Amino acid sequence: MSDSLNAPEASRSGAAEPVSSHVPGVSVRHSRTKGEPRFPDGPKADPAGSHFERRIRSFQPRRSRVTAGQADALQRLWPQWGLDIDGQCVIDLGELFGNDRPVVLEIGFGMGEATAQMAAGDPDTNVLAVDVHTPGQGNLLNLADRNGLSNVRVGNGDAIILLREMLRPDSLDGLRVYFPDPWPKKRHHKRRLIQPEFLSLAATRLKPGAIVHCATDWEPYAEQMLEVLAAHPDFENTQADGGFSPRPEFRPLTRFEGQGLDKGHVVNDLLFRRVPHQQQ
Repeated sequence: MSDSLNAPEASRSGAAEPVSSHVPGVSVRHSRTKGEPRFPDGPKADPAGSHFERRIRSFQPRRSRVTAGQADALQRLWPQWGLDIDGQCVIDLGELFGNDRPVVLEIGFGMGEATAQMAAGDPDTNVLAVDVHTPGQGNLLNLADRNGLSNVRVGNGDAIILLREMLRPDSLDGLRVYFPDPWPKKRHHKRRLIQPEFLSLAATRLKPGAIVHCATDWEPYAEQMLEVLAAHPDFENTQADGGFSPRPEFRPLTRFEGQGLDKGHVVNDLLFRRVPHQQQ
């Protein structure tokens, strides 16, 4: 689960690329010519295109295979439950979900198992889950469909553009960032998502009282998260001692997290509250 968001790269050559399509009980492969969309009714390869400035990003593209089941979910369910983050309009979250329930934004959901589990455990909260990892998008859509989770929507693209260009002020009731890419090398620390600038942007979209919940198994990053969150005037630690929080019961122990624990990693949770707006 990572804000690396793991975007699939476009094919590096002009040759046709094999694509799996799905008919119940049958797996069919056909060739995709150069320029043909990978999923005609699914997420776009680069929804924002060149409309916005170049900047240092917290995610790094990579290729990954899409299974037939994931491809089928993308084709069937994207028009109903998917959102391409193109930055071209401000979205109405009530219209997107079909109700006015609280909305939590999750940035980087990996394969979506934990996201689906939390959505099932709290059906009165809507979850807008953002990633650019196509297999994960398909997997989460598939899980939502199989489990009847009408409170999940899947966003495709850059979460910064979503926050800055497409969400209204005070529109979010929470923000989740679980196991973001730690960018461990010092020269890459500027790529980490949890930075003062990001928190300032997120604060404009979070309602007073909204919870920012981060989790990481990379201790130096956990310390940085704690430092920048504690120093930011728009957030306060929910822990009276000013430290890390115990893992709340609603956050499932993920497969990724279990692998880290098996390796001796220490997982830290941080829960900070958006403070009330200051009177002008």
